[in-house]
Amino acid sequence: MDPRSVKFATGLFKSYYQKAEISISEIGKREFGFGIFETNAYVRHMSFADSNGLKRYLVSNVPASVHHSSAFYERPAARPMESKGWLGAELVFDLDATDMKLQCQKEHGTSWVCNNCLSSVKAEATKLIEEFLIPDFGFSKDEININFSGNRGYHIHINPNEMLQLDSNARKSMSEYVTGTGLSIGTFFPTINQRGKRLEGPKPTDFGWGGKIAKGMMNALNIGVEALKELGIDDADAKRLVKNKVSVILGISVGNWDKVRIAKKEQFWSNVVNSMTVKQSDSIDRNVTSDIHHMIRVPNTLHSGTGLLSKSLRSVHDLSDFDPMKDAIAFHEGSTKIKTGKVRAFEMNGRAFGPFENLDVELPTYAALYLILKGLAGLA
Repeated sequence: MDPRSVKFATGLFKSYYQKAEISISEIGKREFGFGIFETNAYVRHMSFADSNGLKRYLVSNVPASVHHSSAFYERPAARPMESKGWLGAELVFDLDATDMKLQCQKEHGTSWVCNNCLSSVKAEATKLIEEFLIPDFGFSKDEININFSGNRGYHIHINPNEMLQLDSNARKSMSEYVTGTGLSIGTFFPTINQRGKRLEGPKPTDFGWGGKIAKGMMNALNIGVEALKELGIDDADAKRLVKNKVSVILGISVGNWDKVRIAKKEQFWSNVVNSMTVKQSDSIDRNVTSDIHHMIRVPNTLHSGTGLLSKSLRSVHDLSDFDPMKDAIAFHEGSTKIKTGKVRAFEMNGRAFGPFENLDVELPTYAALYLILKGLAGLA
C-alpha cells in the first residue's frame, strides 16, 4: 500500500482497538505474533500478562494482524521454541476456501473471495462439525468454538482439557481421518475390481468411514438429484439412482450396492467417497491441526487483507445464519473516496458494489477499506 493508504488503514484499526474488548483464555501462557503494516514484517515471541497489556500494545503499535499460539507455555516469550516450556495446545482445524479448488476460483483467482467461496467453505465447516467432530469423535457442541478467519475461512477450536496433551501424531491422525487421507476404495468395496461379482459395500451400521459412506449415500438419495450431484455424481446417473431409490436404499442397508448398474465403478465410487471428506490443504492447513506450536488469528481482531473481523461466533448454532460480509464488518460509519483498479462486483452489508475499473468512487468506509487492503484501490 502507498503511505496515504497505510495511514488511513492504521487510523481505522487504531479506532477499533481503542474501543474493542478482546478476551483470550489463558492469555499469560500464550505466545503472540503481529504483522506490521509499513514493512510487511512479522514479529513474534511476545507475551502479555493480561488483556489490558495486549490492548495497550494494539492501540500503541496498531499491527496489521494479531495472532496467538494455540499452545500454552511456561515462558511464552522465550526463544528458541525449546525453551518456552510447552504445557499443551488447543486442537484447531483451519478451513480456507483457497484449498477447495472451486470452479469460481478459475474465473477470479484465489486472492478474491466471492459468495460461492464463502458459502462453500461454510458448508465445509458445517460438514466437519456435524459429520465428524460430533458423531465420530464424540465432541459436544459446547466443546466447539468457531471463528471466522476475517477473509475466506473458519478456525474450529476444540475445548476439552484432554485434547491439550495430544501429540503431533495423534493430531495428524485426526486430520487424516476427516480429510480421508489414505482411504482405499477397496477397503469398503471389496469386490469392486472382481468382474461378474455383485458389488459389496458398507452398511449404515458400520463404524467410522464405512457407515459414513452408506448413510451419506442414503441421505442423498432421500433428498434427491441435487444432493447426489453434490457427491460428484453426474445428472444422468443421479436421476437413475433416484428413480430406483427404494431398491438402492434397501440394497445399501444390507451391503448390496449393485441395484443400479454403474459404469467405471471404481472411479465412480472413489469420487463419491472423496466428496464426503473435509478439504484441508496438504501443504498448509492440515499442518495447523498437527502443529503443536502453531500461531492462529486472535478472535475479534482485524484482518490485514480485508479490514473484516476475525469474528468469534457465539455458538455452533450461529454458523448457519452467519454472513461474513455483513456480520464481520467493523466500520459501519462514514464514506471514503477511492480510486479503483479493476474490481469485480461484490456485496457487503447487503449492498451491491461494482464492477469498477479505474474509477473515482465514494463508498462506505468498510467497502473502501476492503478494496484498499485487497490491493485493488487507493485513496482518491
